[in-house]
Amino acid sequence: MLTLERTKQKTGPPAIPKIEWPTPVGIRMPDAPAIPDLVFRRFRGEADYPGMVAVLEGSKEVDGLERVDSVEDVARTYRHLVHSDPDHDLLFAELRGKVIGYSRVWWEQEVAGGMLYGHFAHLLPAWRGLGIRRAMLRYNERRLREIDRQLPGSAEAARKDLNAWAAETEVDWRSLLASEGYAAARQHLDMVRSHLEDVAELPLPGGLEVRPVRSGQLLLVRDAADEAFHDHWGQTESEAERFLEWQGAPTFTPELWQVAWDGDEVAGGVLNYVDRAENEAYGRLRGYTENVFVRRPWRRRGLARALVARSLRMLRALGLEEAALGVDAENPNGARKLYESLGFREVQRHTTYRKPLEH
Repeated sequence: MLTLERTKQKTGPPAIPKIEWPTPVGIRMPDAPAIPDLVFRRFRGEADYPGMVAVLEGSKEVDGLERVDSVEDVARTYRHLVHSDPDHDLLFAELRGKVIGYSRVWWEQEVAGGMLYGHFAHLLPAWRGLGIRRAMLRYNERRLREIDRQLPGSAEAARKDLNAWAAETEVDWRSLLASEGYAAARQHLDMVRSHLEDVAELPLPGGLEVRPVRSGQLLLVRDAADEAFHDHWGQTESEAERFLEWQGAPTFTPELWQVAWDGDEVAGGVLNYVDRAENEAYGRLRGYTENVFVRRPWRRRGLARALVARSLRMLRALGLEEAALGVDAENPNGARKLYESLGFREVQRHTTYRKPLEH
């Protein structure tokens, strides 16, 4: 297990000089702590993006997260939000004009018929432990209950759950979720193959071939992957807007995908990419063998193994030195064991936390 070096957190919140600042229109927060000049407010549009990035960048070291966020990344995400209205579903914690945290809520429908009401609450580490983040979490829950009451058809849902996500290194967030009644529902792993040496060249199952994906075939591959993931835990209904978001990202590289075809049918694929900004920030040469999928008629024939091996060999040919992917720890198709047999090892663990939505 890799560990991330963390800096010691200062005791108590940092001093912010007293300045004259126009008081924004605040949101009433019955659970908020009595901290002078602390204000909760709504989204102000693109002007908030730098503050949101500052919160993410200012939290990742203490939270043990490896991530790189830019204003462009945030802007792209918020151009393509799904089932989340930034004008009503974002909350900002602000102190004398400085954003110290923000939260957001959204809803999703599971393929299995349940409703998931997702949320997060980011807060700079120096301001944790004072009740601010708890107040934000409870605000999120109130907003999600309001959405549920207004959402057509939600009464027929098989199940309704509040849904949150935390890495094992996010100690403060995990502790807060547990204290508010959330229970661990599922674990997910980040896995890394630390070198790209000695990767066997494995044959594809008979009748299949790997061909480049043309621009007119992007949606065909996306739909095939969505179909393959339908039997995965917590899978939600596909949204075209998310694919549009990915298409605008630097990590959208269909020229690196390894897709197996049976005639004109997509049998399976690995949607590889390289995060160059992340590699530069962390001084490494890593590629991602992500979104590994095989459609049901072609399973149990060694296709996933062959495609991942092809991907690893391709990444090495590009001059990369390691590979990474994420996997459901309890994947019913044995994905974790497959990746371990191909040299991947767990480096980080994430947990999905859930709590029944109750009015």
